[in-house]
Amino acid sequence: MPANVQCPCDEGIIKAQPACTGPPTPRKGHALAATILGSSMAFIDGSVVNIALPAIQRDFAGSAGANLAAMQWVINAYLLALGSLLLVGGSLGDRYGRRTIFIIGIAIFTTASAACGLASGTQALIAMRALQGVGAALLVPASLAIIGNVFEGEARGKAIGTWAAWAAITGAAGPVLGGWLVDAVSWRAIFFLNVPLAVATIWLAVYAVPDSRDPDAPRHFDWLGVLLVAVGLGTLTYGLTLAPGRGWGHASVLWPMVCGVAALAAFGVAQARVHAPMMPPALFKSRDFVGANLLTLLLYFALAGVLFFLPFVLIRAFSYSATAAGATLLPFSIILGLLSSTAGKAMHRFGARFMLTWGPVIAAAGLALMALPSVGWSYWAGFFPAMVVLGLGMTIAVAPLTTTVMNAVPSSHAGIASGVNNAVARVASLLAVAMLGVVFSLALGGQMQGASAEALIRAFRFVVFAAALCALGAAACGALFLRPALAPESRP
Repeated sequence: MPANVQCPCDEGIIKAQPACTGPPTPRKGHALAATILGSSMAFIDGSVVNIALPAIQRDFAGSAGANLAAMQWVINAYLLALGSLLLVGGSLGDRYGRRTIFIIGIAIFTTASAACGLASGTQALIAMRALQGVGAALLVPASLAIIGNVFEGEARGKAIGTWAAWAAITGAAGPVLGGWLVDAVSWRAIFFLNVPLAVATIWLAVYAVPDSRDPDAPRHFDWLGVLLVAVGLGTLTYGLTLAPGRGWGHASVLWPMVCGVAALAAFGVAQARVHAPMMPPALFKSRDFVGANLLTLLLYFALAGVLFFLPFVLIRAFSYSATAAGATLLPFSIILGLLSSTAGKAMHRFGARFMLTWGPVIAAAGLALMALPSVGWSYWAGFFPAMVVLGLGMTIAVAPLTTTVMNAVPSSHAGIASGVNNAVARVASLLAVAMLGVVFSLALGGQMQGASAEALIRAFRFVVFAAALCALGAAACGALFLRPALAPESRP
């Protein structure tokens, strides 16, 4: 996800794992290091590529398809594969062994990364980004399940804290390192960097991680659900991506969108009828669960949309280097990493509804502040205050989401509830890039190449205001759907 914001139920997936079974694992520290390295690769690639997009577009400027829509698909292809296959990856780990699926995911992700670095055009790059998403969909849930299986009791809590802290560290350092590599070497270097990390991760996994599996995992996969949700999201996003250049009434735009909506509707119907649905309809009988997921969808939509366009605007309109554009996100990531535990403690006092209402409101204020800077503004007067306020708002909002979702469903559904909320956050990023890309392009009049700095800033303001409205919508979901007291000690 943009800026490597930890998905709200990553920790919930860990906590939902059964206590470790079989002989104790003597190399728990090495096992934790393997999960951190593997997850970090996926987290970093979720945001670093944003920094590299202007350089990629310049490099491929002479080839066909190096337009805004293609650059969006460099991000969308990864998010689509990851979001649509995330629950499947978790199910495969439960059935065939978490370490096995984790290593397979690393291998696929790394092979695709090297192919991205060697890509000769946008089509090859987009195809390999999709393959990266497949690898990430296998390795991310497997890494979380490994932590849940290797650690138990207080040790599990400490492992979760260590994993989350490193997620924040990589979130802060990733865009800066990626920007430096783009400036000093090439955008291709950000993909080749994954190769040595993958070698170390696989060695640690083989050396220290036991290959656990769930003996009670369902016998059958919901392949129909997987197919319908992937087709629905893919065709809908494809239509949205083509809309700015071809118009909303064009057949190549209209029919994919109609097919996408139909496939997603069929997915909803199928989930109520299949024996082992990917997303059990019973989850949505909980008002709190529905409200938390709507909040997640809107809030992460707002965040992902703005953070996709921000580096592009900083580089093209404000003449930032790629390194400086990446460093712009540092205050946001640092605040999120340092204050998340404090926000978690505050939830015990104020309750989740209070924090999930005011957190998005503060985040909306931070997003709105990004509309203020004009040409000539300094970073400290313009974007720094916006990043601080946005970071505070997201910190307040993200921390209670795990507990809210986990408390909203029976413990037997804790794992799938976590997976659904995680997938919602990632799908929100996918939709944001496509839909706010339409807003950005329309504001520019469809003229991306050669647009002036003032025109780019004006178009970015439309994106910012749309995102701020979505964040306020997330706040409304918190206020209207969630019960007044959702602090853990107040639950039965």
